[in-house]
Amino acid sequence: MTILLVDDEGNLRRMLRALLESEGYTVAEASHGKEALRIMKETRPEAVLLDLVFPGESGLDLLPELLASGPGTPIIMMSGEASLGDAMEATRRGAFHFLEKPLTPEAVLVTLRGALEIGRARDLSRALTEERAAGARLVGASPEMERTREIIRRAGPSEARVLITGESGTGKELAASALHALSPRVGGPFIRVNSAAIPRDLVESEMFGHERGAFTGATERRRGRFELAHQGTLFLDEVGDLGLEAQAKLLRALETGSIQRVGGSEPIQVDVRLIAATNQDLQTEVRAGRFREDLLFRLDVVPLRMPALRERISDIPALLEHARERLRAQQGLPSPEWSPEAIQVLREHGWPGNVRELLNLVERVAILHPGSPVDARGVRTLLLPGGGAPGSTTGDDAANGRFRVSDPRSLRERLDDFERLQLEGALRAAEGNVAEAARILQTDRANLYRRMRRLGILEDEDPEAGQSEPASNPTTLPSPPET
Repeated sequence: MTILLVDDEGNLRRMLRALLESEGYTVAEASHGKEALRIMKETRPEAVLLDLVFPGESGLDLLPELLASGPGTPIIMMSGEASLGDAMEATRRGAFHFLEKPLTPEAVLVTLRGALEIGRARDLSRALTEERAAGARLVGASPEMERTREIIRRAGPSEARVLITGESGTGKELAASALHALSPRVGGPFIRVNSAAIPRDLVESEMFGHERGAFTGATERRRGRFELAHQGTLFLDEVGDLGLEAQAKLLRALETGSIQRVGGSEPIQVDVRLIAATNQDLQTEVRAGRFREDLLFRLDVVPLRMPALRERISDIPALLEHARERLRAQQGLPSPEWSPEAIQVLREHGWPGNVRELLNLVERVAILHPGSPVDARGVRTLLLPGGGAPGSTTGDDAANGRFRVSDPRSLRERLDDFERLQLEGALRAAEGNVAEAARILQTDRANLYRRMRRLGILEDEDPEAGQSEPASNPTTLPSPPET
């Protein structure tokens, strides 16, 4: 996270920089208002520490301009000459808090943490609100996405059933959500059913509900997804994975507008708009006898195909920006910067996992390499099957960084194992020379010793551990932070 310090006193800025960097923050500095506004627009810091008085200008006058440049950014005012009236005026103009000089580390850190927590809550609330808007997360201005949005705009207000097709990770659920948001049913429920995740012997109960005692384990009446979606939208994902028996019952429900709970005797009328999605070619499934042709005709009133990411490469910069904002709002993760060369590498990638793969990549960078610019070499490493562990494209999954659902390790353990691989690899390359390994990893020796001791790579104390030496080059993709 980046914190902007705006103060004309160089010594105070140095003191605050040392304090904040020791806590893991990235710090930007400005000595006057014009420079602060430029940094605010270019860097978009998560919070600002602003002095009240500058030579020839006032922090109170600068405050509204900073807020206009970074809406929602918490600004903490500081002054050694302030009165109660100044503090009240700063709060009235939008300051988060007012700190009196001389500053204490405790006061600065407690106030800053509170400001960042409130800022994250505000960002999350705004993100959730925006995501409810039609197509808010259908990011991109490519011709393919414009055609997709046009179909959604036309089909959304109708009652027509829509069949959304496309590869996994292309955003089929987002399209269904956008259709619901544009429909007259927007005030009703939006119920999602993942057909592939329901055991075949429970499909009927999940879809239509059951009565108490209908089967072993049915200890109470349960409403199915159709009833839950009454006067709203039912999104039936992976519809191609439904068995033929379930397909027949779904067809009957669509034709009659009524359902019957398992174990029940009375039909129940439901008012539901159905939107279905699949990554399969249902025409091929019909020819193979695995999907009912009459059901396909019922579902495929308005066809909507979600384009693969490789078909809309021009949307990658916009998707990167969207992913950065989402991570910042939802998880408070720092926003990695991508160089033009890195973005070009992304453009050349095949993206078998589509947008989901890209979003996962951005999250991986934010977790493992916070605040570091990503260059072309770094992104090529991140796109390796090992997920960022160079050279580990074969071997045991648990060791080379590949994701396995059955992996018993926690997130902390997975990150520690990845970091341990990086440190041990650097030490091998440096033939055991810690100073050389620190230069390879572009960090200082004291930090490397701390990490080695924490991970059990080194037990002895470093006689120079209390000292630090600057990295010889600016960091590009450093080893993951201590968590």
